Formats: sequence, structure tokens, C-alpha cells
Amino acid sequence: MLMSEAPNEQISTKKDGVPEGLWMRCSGCGAMLYRKMVEEAFHVCPECQHHFRISARQRIDQLVDPASFEEMFEDIEPADPLKFVDKKSYKERLKSEREKTGEKDAVVCGKGFIKGRPIMIAAMDPTFMMGSMGSVVGEKITRSIEAATEEKLPLLIVSCSGGARMQESALSLMQMAKTSAALARLDEAGGLFISLLADPTTGGVTASFAMLGDFIIAEPKALIGFAGPRTIWNTIKVELPEGFQRSEFLQEKGFIDFVVHRKDLRSEIVRLVNFCIEMKD
Repeated sequence: MLMSEAPNEQISTKKDGVPEGLWMRCSGCGAMLYRKMVEEAFHVCPECQHHFRISARQRIDQLVDPASFEEMFEDIEPADPLKFVDKKSYKERLKSEREKTGEKDAVVCGKGFIKGRPIMIAAMDPTFMMGSMGSVVGEKITRSIEAATEEKLPLLIVSCSGGARMQESALSLMQMAKTSAALARLDEAGGLFISLLADPTTGGVTASFAMLGDFIIAEPKALIGFAGPRTIWNTIKVELPEGFQRSEFLQEKGFIDFVVHRKDLRSEIVRLVNFCIEMKD
């Protein structure tokens, strides 16, 4: 599982009588930013256009029409069949992640509308164990694919993940085949799958459903790959060229179709849905 980069630095202003957390430092350019301004700009730095990582619910709020999202499969929770322990037990880790995020696992799924078009959406959450894919993530994404197939809805999956969840070992790796098989059935039924890749999209997520979209969109400068640069260096001692695993390079080489700024995602997704509907008609 890819480890998260250092969180965006918060500038403490408590001593000056200003509420703490009012300012933040951009991890892209280092500029000190007024937090509310960043939030109003879709969590994008106004100085360098760095796209900050956002939670699944923030992502859904940005994409779907107001009050149109209907969550599904929210009762599915992870188990600990392997009784896995690293620095602490998996059970304890899950508990602390739930308390920190308010989520049961690393994906939120449901139906909504984007500019009036109905869509099935599954958004991965980097705030929960770096969006790692365990059995619950695989199950909820598979159910979302099956619901899109049954209801003949376009499917949007937002990937933002460090890869397979090591605490679930082979059970997490099985989700790669499970989700890919469900997507094959969606394709056979003539369904539409739009894959949106955010920073980072790595490991088993990249090696399965993330790269199987009819259209593959990525946010600017998103890290996309199987193994991260540090892993590659530590294993085979190869220094990757600058930008080798970034979305712009992958678009240039034909691995993804579009690099789209976050503020334009709603319009781009609807454009693709409308295009496919017109082609069928």
C-alpha cells in the first residue's frame, strides 16, 4: 500500500487571536493560503493549481447536483478474518480510522444526478487508510457496477488509493478480479463506465478497475501507476524520469484519455454521457 504524503501544513495563528486552522500551506508551491478560499475553489490552490486530496463525500458534493445523492450499501463493514497485526492490530486500526473519518471504510457509493443526468457513483476516500482496497471496497464497488448494469445507468468510479490493503492479504487482491469481472458484465450489457483518477491512483486499483473505463479521466498532475517511485527505487534502483507517473505523461502515451481540471469535471462527465446517448440513438 502506498503511504500518504505529508499532510498539507496548517499554519497555527492561535497566539495572534486568530482561529487555528484558518490558513494552510500548499504542498505544491508552498504558498500560505486562506483555507476558505481554497475550499471555494474546489480545494485547488489558486497560486499553482495544485489539486488537494479530498474525502469521498467532498468529492460527491462537488460532482452531483445538490441534494440528489442517495447513498447505497452503507451498512457493509470490514471484518478481520486474518487477525492481522502490524504496529497495532487491524481491528484497532479500523476503529481509529472510523473515529477519525466518520466512515466505515474507504469508499462511498450511491446514485445521484450530474447536471440532471442520472448516474451511479463510487468515490474512494483517501482519508480512510489512504483509500486502500480491502474486501469492503471491492464488494461495494462490485455492487455499484451490478446496480448500474441492472438499472442501465452510467457508472462513475473515482479512484484515489494507495492500492490493495495489506492487512487483508490475498483477500484484498481478490477484489481486483471481482471488480474487473463485474465490469466485463457491464460492458457486455452495453453499459458506460467513466473512470476518474485522482492523486494517487496506484497498486491493485490501477491494475484493475481504474484502468478499465470506456473513458479514463485524470486530474492534473495526479500520481498514477502500479508501484510508486519510492518502491521502484527501493527494489530495482531505477530513477524514474521527472513526471513519469503523472497524468499528463500518461495522456501523452495514450494510457488515459483526458486530463481535466477539477472545476470542469461535472461538465466533462456530462459531455461524455451525452455523447454516448447520442451515439446509441
